[in-house]
Amino acid sequence: MNTLPAAPTDYQHFINGQFTDGHSSERLERHSPGHRDVVVSRYLAGTAADAEDAIRAARTHFDEGPWPWSKSAERQQVLHRTAELIRRDADELGLIECLESGKPIKQARGEMGAAAAMFDYAAALARHLYGETCNNQGEGFFGMTVREPAGVVAMITPWNFPLVVLCQKLPFALAAGCTCVIKPSEFTSGTSVRLMSLLKEAGLPDGACNLVTGHGVPVGEALVTSPKVDMVSFTGSTAVGQRIGSLAGEGLKKVALELGGKNPQLIFADTDLDEVVDAVVFGVYFNMGECCVSGSKILVEESIADELVARVTAAAQTVPMGDPLDETVKVGAIINDRQQEKILGYLEQAKAEGATVALGGGVHEQGNGRFVQLTILDHVTPEMSVARGEIFGPVLSVLRFQTEEEAVRLANDTTYGLSASIWTKDLDRALRLSRRVQAGTVWVNTYMQGAMELPFGGYKQSGIGREFGAEAVLDFTEVKNVSIRLGAYQKRWL
Repeated sequence: MNTLPAAPTDYQHFINGQFTDGHSSERLERHSPGHRDVVVSRYLAGTAADAEDAIRAARTHFDEGPWPWSKSAERQQVLHRTAELIRRDADELGLIECLESGKPIKQARGEMGAAAAMFDYAAALARHLYGETCNNQGEGFFGMTVREPAGVVAMITPWNFPLVVLCQKLPFALAAGCTCVIKPSEFTSGTSVRLMSLLKEAGLPDGACNLVTGHGVPVGEALVTSPKVDMVSFTGSTAVGQRIGSLAGEGLKKVALELGGKNPQLIFADTDLDEVVDAVVFGVYFNMGECCVSGSKILVEESIADELVARVTAAAQTVPMGDPLDETVKVGAIINDRQQEKILGYLEQAKAEGATVALGGGVHEQGNGRFVQLTILDHVTPEMSVARGEIFGPVLSVLRFQTEEEAVRLANDTTYGLSASIWTKDLDRALRLSRRVQAGTVWVNTYMQGAMELPFGGYKQSGIGREFGAEAVLDFTEVKNVSIRLGAYQKRWL
């Protein structure tokens, strides 16, 4: 039932297969973004000592087993069973995410299905980790490569898609045979902690997966700098990713960084505007715009710009916003005061720089929640802050172009390169521009649509590495060359 809890849920760390209070009794309170006077969760404020305990458990388990040496069929079974348990508890998990993140309950519940599907996909990949052989170096030599788990992996996850983003990493690392330590966002740790109990129920050995709640400093920093950690996988802002990459680089750790984006949709006059309107409204307002692939910037051919803006404005006004617990709501609450202030700051700066407010532009007053109006800014120019920064809110910027060359230049004029979309009925143009736009994902005549079999990640300051696809597991492995002499040894010096 979609109701506010009578009392907050208290969560613990999960270390070596047990829930524990660790080294500090201090707790962090989480107020619901949609109901700011209601405390929905309390997390332990983890310490560096808690992080070290979790790392030690993961390190010991990796070095001594059994998970890294288990059969692929055994790993597959645990991952499939976890997927079943996530589906079983989808209503409970969805409600936790709705209350902690402010996202609509229906969307949150749907994300639980996506999380389960990622465990199923990882389970399939667990059975397909192969090396290669080299049998063409003469009769006295045979070579082969083997893929081995990368080791202890630290995972630091964001607040906007708490369980989904974790499931873009964790099941694939486990499929490879790694052991893990997780530091979820201090705003939305609930579903990540609950997942630990599901992994234990599914049969994952104690110590293979550990979790410590708390702030990035000290917990996250302890994970990144520990010499016992072999790899760091992080999703979050580019600024924090740069810091993590720098710290991890000092220890020459493997890193996977899925960072920010400023994702353009290039819209040409020959496209179907009915389809475009739906994709634009969904692309920018989904998850309140708190999404790394948010389509927050559209580049529109001048001849159709006025019509498209008018139609998008009309459509946006039909999108229901409000209480995240309402099954009919599509746009919920903003995560915290700091994020709301950031969004409103962008809006004030855009107005000062000369952008035209076609819709919204301020706070949406409703109950005791934290909401920002669905906003459309027209006549935005490339140098404006809203055209360049990752706003992470329900704000659409409209830029206009005259030629294809100008559209490509505008699309690539960014430090990011996560995703982009091209709308045209001209197949030659679609293929030509998909090669020229600098982004890890290019959609053609659609937006935010894909499959787990396809890799996801960014160019430039949008990150390092890929999630999903075959790379999802391969990134969590090391390749070893095994060279074998056949027959008598041939002396070379003595």
